[in-house]
Amino acid sequence: MDRPEPRVLLATDASEEAVRAARTAVALADELGAELHVVYVGHLPPAFYESVGAVTLDRELEDRMRGRAEEEARTRLEEQVQSIAADGGKVAQAHARIGRPDVQIVGLAEELDADLIVVGSRGLGPLRRALMGSVSTSVLHHAHTSVLVARGEPVSFPAKILVALDASEEATAAARVAARLVSASGSELHVVHVGELVPVYHPERHSYLAHYDTIHDEARHLLDEQVEQLRAGGVQIAQAHLEVGYPDREIVAIAEGIGAGLVVVGSRGLGGMRRALVGSTSDSVVRHAHGTVLVVRGEQGA
Repeated sequence: MDRPEPRVLLATDASEEAVRAARTAVALADELGAELHVVYVGHLPPAFYESVGAVTLDRELEDRMRGRAEEEARTRLEEQVQSIAADGGKVAQAHARIGRPDVQIVGLAEELDADLIVVGSRGLGPLRRALMGSVSTSVLHHAHTSVLVARGEPVSFPAKILVALDASEEATAAARVAARLVSASGSELHVVHVGELVPVYHPERHSYLAHYDTIHDEARHLLDEQVEQLRAGGVQIAQAHLEVGYPDREIVAIAEGIGAGLVVVGSRGLGGMRRALVGSTSDSVVRHAHGTVLVVRGEQGA
């Protein structure tokens, strides 16, 4: 998102979650002056994706099913474009695709050189939040670019934005994105650093202990350094939060406590395998947060 006109790709499936995600995508595009693209992927039966040697469909039947899928994709896509226009948004280009949704979404994002993919995800209670939709999960794990997982009410700017800092390059990239959003939208920036509890076994006491005071002091030092760097760059911070515990739990708790409209976290992701292994903290935050989470790819810086 460092270029003057970023590209945002909204993936829609015409569900209620996708409609809410669209409103967030429109709001982001407006605030960032981004080019908004929309994709709808028509579904095909599993037999279409089977490997060589699997049972194949009759050619005539296959053509009919593909034709129906293409027609549905175009219809649903047009409905979404009209809905976005009704909300005051502008779509640069609409894309109808056929195939596996996650593969098509990630592939199109690469073709467009998109800076951000926006997907919706179901999740009301703790269990449903933990069980993200398979498409959004796969996109998050395999995309080359940053991914925003929209959940709950659409993000309305200005908002409270919480960014998680841990002194890593990925967190630095996340902070840059959060700062740009704050500057563009007049939002309120909160930062959080969590000193991670590391249990240490004490043989004499036959138990695991955590050096809480040491962890707290180190965390305070790191947080102060990061806040100072941000402020030196002209970034205004409403509040800095220091916690000691499990990072994913504390980030989610802080977000709920301050009523954050958007949580921004960094994540590694270079090759296929590293993309598949989203950082455990960012992955857990996405799964358990009540609201929308933006996962920023470290190597992309956007």
